[in-house]
Amino acid sequence: MTLVETVRFALRGITANKLRSGLTVLGILIGVAAVILLVAVGNGSAKQIQDSIERLGTNTLTVTGGAGGGLRGGGASTTSTALTMDLVPALQDRTLAPHVKTVSPVVTGSQSATYDGTDHTVPQFIGTYPTYVSASNYTVARGAVFAAGDTRKVVLIGTTVATELFGRVDPLGKQITVSGKLFTVIGVLAEKGGSGFNDPNDIAIAPVNAVQESLTGYGTINQLLVQATGPDDVNAAQAEITTILNQQLKVTGTSSTAYRILNQAQLLSTRTDTANTFTMLLGAVAGISLLVGGIGITNIMMVTVTERTREIGIRKALGAPKRTVLTQFLVEATVLSLIGGLLGVLVAVIGAQFTIVSIKPVIVPSSVALALGVSVAIGLFFGSYPASRAASLRPIEALRYE
Repeated sequence: MTLVETVRFALRGITANKLRSGLTVLGILIGVAAVILLVAVGNGSAKQIQDSIERLGTNTLTVTGGAGGGLRGGGASTTSTALTMDLVPALQDRTLAPHVKTVSPVVTGSQSATYDGTDHTVPQFIGTYPTYVSASNYTVARGAVFAAGDTRKVVLIGTTVATELFGRVDPLGKQITVSGKLFTVIGVLAEKGGSGFNDPNDIAIAPVNAVQESLTGYGTINQLLVQATGPDDVNAAQAEITTILNQQLKVTGTSSTAYRILNQAQLLSTRTDTANTFTMLLGAVAGISLLVGGIGITNIMMVTVTERTREIGIRKALGAPKRTVLTQFLVEATVLSLIGGLLGVLVAVIGAQFTIVSIKPVIVPSSVALALGVSVAIGLFFGSYPASRAASLRPIEALRYE
């Protein structure tokens, strides 16, 4: 018997029990789809984390006040008593910090803005230097950035703020009321991609002097955004910042609780490793579904061998070699797995078009190939015992079977 005839007999055996074969295929389908989709969700989560961190810039450092400086609540914002504007000139010193490109003080809080009877709460109303815009990877779509040292009550707004307050009206040159103070819109920031609950476009940026004078008062600031001269200089810049802050804040000892420095590049690496571990865990959990599907194949093939014992005996009595019977049942198991695997890939591709738990799945091509390969291997592995049992039947015993 040729290989083609063997495959034809195997396909005939599969179609003879459509419901049973369909349920077996469904088990493999669920397993393959689960593996691909869960890995895609993990990969999508890692990509969102990476994009979120890279939006701030991988060559930036964020300095915030620590427990040693104490925290003071003020309305909707929280400021650190450890950080003041006096630290900025020291960090900008090119002699002391040659790897620091820009330093932007940040005073931020939630503020209510009003225009022509329309109210909108801006969760991030930031007072800072103009260097904050480029350091945070923002660009101006229309208008212009305020100048360094500008004391005017002017503001750049994100696309969300522009839409909520102005609708289709051009916001440039218009005045908005922020906590009773008038600010003139001089620019609209380009839309910035975001994910999760934090909308990077729901933001307003104004000169720090104007914000302190009108809204927050002078004194402490929330944080310092420091931009290194390049991605490879971040660690050197961090060391320089640490030395300067220790001197300015009179920090003694090797550990400091007066401030914290967040290294975006290190955070990106840590979060990426965590996300990869999470993805592998999801894939391993989903792999259990494939194992269950493989056990289902063993079960269905064992039943098939039992039901077709007389057929096997007749074929062997007519001269069919052991290899032919073995190949036929192995082909049946493999075909079931392959059909289930292909349908599982199709279901996974369709499912990846939707957002799952606020995450847009990103299918990894290697996971598709691996899932398909594993599904075929499962068919061969779990089908080998029933196939071997069928091939080992003695013709006389098979013919006597009732």
